[in-house]
Amino acid sequence: MASTPPIPPTTPLLLLGVVGIFGPVNGYQIRRELLSWQVDKWANVNPGSIYHALGKLSDSGDLTRREVSDGSREVSVYEITESGRVRLHSMLEHAMIGVDVFDRSAFQAAFNLLPLLGDDHATTLLKQRLVTLQEVMREYTAATEPDANPYAPPHAMEGARLWLRLAQAEADWLTDVIADVQNGTLSFLENADWTPPPDDPGHQMTVDRTDYRRILQGEPGQDASSPRISTSE
Repeated sequence: MASTPPIPPTTPLLLLGVVGIFGPVNGYQIRRELLSWQVDKWANVNPGSIYHALGKLSDSGDLTRREVSDGSREVSVYEITESGRVRLHSMLEHAMIGVDVFDRSAFQAAFNLLPLLGDDHATTLLKQRLVTLQEVMREYTAATEPDANPYAPPHAMEGARLWLRLAQAEADWLTDVIADVQNGTLSFLENADWTPPPDDPGHQMTVDRTDYRRILQGEPGQDASSPRISTSE
């Protein structure tokens, strides 16, 4: 059998990745950002479970959580820790290389987070995934030959061939993506040639991140409308 690393759970991978990209960031912004990726559809992430998962990641030391007064309300603001960043990068690599032809949600999550790694590292992982996927496909092809399992119902064998064709489609796509990165038409760098629309919530998230960083570092210069660190902490 093709050697593939254990595939990490999708929810903590997504949460660590979003906080790693946008942090410091509050829980509502994390939830809104992930739902804009439609993770409730392709990653089976229950929107109601996001806050619970953030709490678990904080308890494990992968995230820090601070209470900040934002106008008339208090919000929990999250940042990724050094150990959380180490765990995130390990999860990213395993999700990129680990192949499960029946479930690509962890890979899809990792692919969305590749700007955290940059073009060179991302390309290396994409190439490794392609090699592993091709090994899995060779094994799967042999298992779906007409004489491989003469007792299997014909419709079941056709269902297995569907998964094989989907794997081939992914292999073709990976080949194209790798070529696009290498010839410069696609980049995973954070400063790649892309600008969000003016009404994108990410603009406000960037403003809030600047305020949160200043507050969490104890810097002066807040006005009355700026978030403040909670005095109850």
